[in-house]
Amino acid sequence: MLSRITTQWRRTLASLVMLMTLALPGSGVSFAADKPDHDRARQAVEAGDVLPLRTILDRLEHEYPGQVMEVELDREKGEWVYEVKLLRKGGVLMKLKILARDGTILGSKEKPGKPHKPNDRGEPR
Repeated sequence: MLSRITTQWRRTLASLVMLMTLALPGSGVSFAADKPDHDRARQAVEAGDVLPLRTILDRLEHEYPGQVMEVELDREKGEWVYEVKLLRKGGVLMKLKILARDGTILGSKEKPGKPHKPNDRGEPR
């Protein structure tokens, strides 16, 4: 009885593996051919196509002081773009899009911080 269940399990597993193998090439999923994003970004910096993150952050520090919360480097319309989220004075969250090639600021958005509500004694919580 146990050997029959084991044989059925092996057949089912083998069928699933074959189906997955057949489905992957047409699905656009590629494992070996695609380089991880961090490798592509590193190569872009080494090739001089992208300014190093430290250079971008040094420039931002003077114009937009605040605490860096998150940084992403993505390809948009054929260009490398840094997206930087800053926490500024007063709890304002600022999102900047920066052309990675030369540091040009493409756009910015601000989201105001939440106001502090006083407690029953009139003190901030």
